[in-house]
Amino acid sequence: MFTKENLNDMELFVLDMDGTIYLGNNVFPEALRFYKEAKAKGKRVIFFTNNASMNPDIYVKRLTGMGFDVCREDVVTSGDVTAAYLNLHHKGEPVYLIGTPALHELFTEAGIPISEEAKIVVSSFDTTLVYSKLNIGVNLIRKGAIFYSTHPDFVCPAPDGVLPDSGAICALITACTGVLPKYFGKPEKETADMISHLFGVPYEKTCVVGDRLYTDIALGKRNGLLSVLVLTGESTLADVNDDNAPDVILNNIGEILDYLD
Repeated sequence: MFTKENLNDMELFVLDMDGTIYLGNNVFPEALRFYKEAKAKGKRVIFFTNNASMNPDIYVKRLTGMGFDVCREDVVTSGDVTAAYLNLHHKGEPVYLIGTPALHELFTEAGIPISEEAKIVVSSFDTTLVYSKLNIGVNLIRKGAIFYSTHPDFVCPAPDGVLPDSGAICALITACTGVLPKYFGKPEKETADMISHLFGVPYEKTCVVGDRLYTDIALGKRNGLLSVLVLTGESTLADVNDDNAPDVILNNIGEILDYLD
């Protein structure tokens, strides 16, 4: 079990985005302060989001515009993890994608063929969702196609409330097919493995920071990473119980600096 005192031992901080460092287009000032000061103290700081509706290059541009000095290697999405899994286990096999044009571009650049005749369906957070996409995906799954999803989040935080996210779309598909998807992104082991592989830092020296108990915090709890819940997004203290409790709870990400030498 980790404690606040272990924060200084961490070599890699994996930051969620929506609800953790910004909300909508509004960056949290304490997030910028944490990013700059933690890096100055020799910590590696990267960004991981389950939101696969935008590709990493879009996130790099967005983060840079908010004042974070980042490059492509600093940003990982659930789309990256899903594409890596497909190339490892289904190399060259076509996929039917329920996702945004940005995710379509990421898959295409990764060499994953996209087809309406596929035997694999991948569903994600699709802000361009139309009924015909759902219809094709549902009927492919009913005919036996494998059902994958980039991430399990039910809602995406927004300044005026929430948006239906990937998990909500998958629930609709499951209701029509009786098939549950295999999820990627947080909190799945494939994500923890990819982070460790990409950055060469062991689990016990890695800290995940986020606002969601069932994705960010669960990634840490399931895989031996230090987990920090910040109360700037979806989860509140009332949501925490003995089963989902993080290692550390803070009001905002800037409070981590109180424990770094």
